[in-house]
Amino acid sequence: MGRYNRKWAVFFAIIVKYPNPKRCPHRPTMAQNQLKKLLGVGFGVAVTIGGTIGTGILRKPGPIAQDIGNPVLIIAVWLIVGVYALAGSLSVMELGTMLPKAGGWYVYARRAFGNYAGFIIGISSWLGSVSAMAFGAAVMSEYISLMAPSMVDYQKIIAISILAAFVAFHSIGVRLASRAQEVMSVLKGVGLLVFVVVCFVVKPDQPVAASAETIRPLAEGGVWLGVLAALQAVFYTYDGWHTAAYFTEEDVDPSRNLPRSMISGVLLIIGIYVLVNLALLYVLPVSALAGTKLPAADAVQVLFGPGSAQVVTFLLMISIMGIINAQIMFNPRVIFAMGRDGLFFRFVTQVNSGGTPLNATLLTAGASILMILTNTYSKLSDIATFFFVLCYASAFAALIRLRQTEPELDRPVRAWGYPFSTWTLLLASLAFLFGVVIGDFSSSMYALGFIAVSYPVYLFIKK
Repeated sequence: MGRYNRKWAVFFAIIVKYPNPKRCPHRPTMAQNQLKKLLGVGFGVAVTIGGTIGTGILRKPGPIAQDIGNPVLIIAVWLIVGVYALAGSLSVMELGTMLPKAGGWYVYARRAFGNYAGFIIGISSWLGSVSAMAFGAAVMSEYISLMAPSMVDYQKIIAISILAAFVAFHSIGVRLASRAQEVMSVLKGVGLLVFVVVCFVVKPDQPVAASAETIRPLAEGGVWLGVLAALQAVFYTYDGWHTAAYFTEEDVDPSRNLPRSMISGVLLIIGIYVLVNLALLYVLPVSALAGTKLPAADAVQVLFGPGSAQVVTFLLMISIMGIINAQIMFNPRVIFAMGRDGLFFRFVTQVNSGGTPLNATLLTAGASILMILTNTYSKLSDIATFFFVLCYASAFAALIRLRQTEPELDRPVRAWGYPFSTWTLLLASLAFLFGVVIGDFSSSMYALGFIAVSYPVYLFIKK
C-alpha cells in the first residue's frame, strides 16, 4: 500500500504545483522541440554545392547553345548569373547572421513585412522545393530504368521508394545526414572536375566537325531573345546558392561560418559551371552542342565511343541524390519555423532525438509523393520558378526594410556594397520575375492565383 500511496502523493504534488497541464514537466514543450547546434562550415559549403548543382549543368548547355549560338556569350551568361548569386549571397549573409533562425526566406519576410507576407513566402518556398524534390526523384527513377530496362514499368514505385528511403535515413539524425551531404557533394564536385580534365586531355579518334550554318551571328536581332531565354535557364540552374542560410539555427557559429560557407560554395559552383562549359565547347562544336539534349553524355561518347555514356548517367544520379538530400534537409525547416510561429500546424515542430524535425520531414516527403502519384510535379516545377524568384526579391526587399525599421539590430556581417548592391539585386530579381511571367504566362497565372487565394488559407491555418 505504501508504494501506491507514494504514487498518489507524487500525482497530487504535480497537480498542486502545475495546475495548468501545459506547464506540467511531463508534457512536451516548445523547449523540447529545439534544433540541435551540430553543423559547421564544412557542411555549409557541402549543402550549398549539393543544393545547387543538379542535372542542369549536364543538360542545359545544349539548349543554351541552341538559344545563343556563340561560345563567348555562352560563357558570359553563366558568369553573369554566377555574379548575381555571389552578390546575392553577400546580402543574404547579413540577414542570416542577423536572424540566425531556421526557415530562410520565410524568417526574413515575416520579420520585415509581418505574418501574412511571411506565410506567403514560406509556403511559396516550401511548395517550390516540394515540386523540385518530386521532379528530382522522378528523373532519378528514369535514369535507373535506363541502366536497368526491366524497371521501366516501375518508375513511380522507384521514385516513391527513393523519397521513403531518404526519410528513413534522415530520421536517424542530423549528424549522419550532414556527413552524407558532405560525401555526396565531394563526389559530385570531383566527378565533374574529372569530366573536365578528361575532356581536355583525351583526344578523340574522330573529332566532331563544326557546322557553321547553325551558329547565329551576334548581329542578328533574335540573338538577344536567345540570351534572355538562356539567362532564365541558367538562373534555374544556380538556384540553391542560398541553401546554407536555412541552417543558421543549427550552426555552432553562424556569424563566422555562414559567410565562409556561402562565399566558398558559390565561388566553387561558378568555377565548376564555367569549366564544364569550356570542356563541352572544347570537345563539341557549338553546332553539335546545340543539337543535343544531354551534351555531357555525347562528349563522353565522342572521347570513348558508344556505351561510355553510362558513366555520365551514374554522375547524374549522384548529383540528383545530393540535391534531394539537401532539399529534404532544408525544406522541412521552413514549415517547422512556420509552425513554431503559429503560421502552420503545430505538429510539424516535433524534433526527434537526432535533431531532425521528423513530422515536417514526413509531411514534405508526403507532399512530393502525392505529386508523383498525380503526375503534377512537372507542371508545379514550372510554377516553382516564379516562387523561387519571388523569394529572392522578398529577401532583398526585407534587407532594405530592416535597415530602415530596425537599424539597432546586431549585424555581425553587413551586406557588401549596400545600398547599391541590394537595390540592384532587387531590381534584377523583379525584372527576372517579370520575364518569368512573360515567358511562361500560364504557369505564372497559377502562381498568382495561389497568392490571390492565400489569405483565407492563412486565416484558416493561423486559427
